[in-house]
Amino acid sequence: MRVPLGRIAIARSGDKGDTANVGVIALAEEAYPILVKEVTGDRIKQHFRGICHGEVERFELPNLGALNFLLHESLGGGGTVSLMLDAQGKTFGATALGLEIEVPDAVVAACDQVTAGEVPGRPVGEDRSDG
Repeated sequence: MRVPLGRIAIARSGDKGDTANVGVIALAEEAYPILVKEVTGDRIKQHFRGICHGEVERFELPNLGALNFLLHESLGGGGTVSLMLDAQGKTFGATALGLEIEVPDAVVAACDQVTAGEVPGRPVGEDRSDG
């Protein structure tokens, strides 16, 4: 099924100079291999066409179930010199979550369970902290 990335992941973003940093974190363990396959540097570059004028670097963080992207030349020179509305890259994560990708139905269902608080093996509302 074709769904927005936000259906199986969350994102955080920020900046350093003229480079936006976007972290994409799988909602469920089953979603991470889909992220690795579907969310490539080229796809992110295309998704941010007109905004990202430089290279897109991708870093895999399997121990976190996450990918990290550096979008070079994306902030009009950076916060102190740019006329862009979001020269700090704060909204880049939300924008990335709109990227449409192919995801198996079972993975979407697993992520929907996490989003709904229905983590397998734990009743809804149970404290999920390790402490």
